Amino acid sequence: MAKNLKFKSARAAKDMSQKELAEAVGVTRQTVNAIESGDYNPSIQLCVSLCKVLGKTLNDLFWEDEESDQ
Repeated sequence: MAKNLKFKSARAAKDMSQKELAEAVGVTRQTVNAIESGDYNPSIQLCVSLCKVLGKTLNDLFWEDEESDQ
């Protein structure tokens, strides 16, 4: 799984630490880190919660561009 740079940059744009984002959605900082690292595939419910806090859509944060698949 590739690193989720879109997710990480959205968090940084909101000036939130991994810990602050984790607390906002009810998970651990390690979970947020694992999502950013591409080591964890979050549930759709967690994805929606993250999108709401970050003010982004599912496509904005989790849709992989076709170019990156090649």
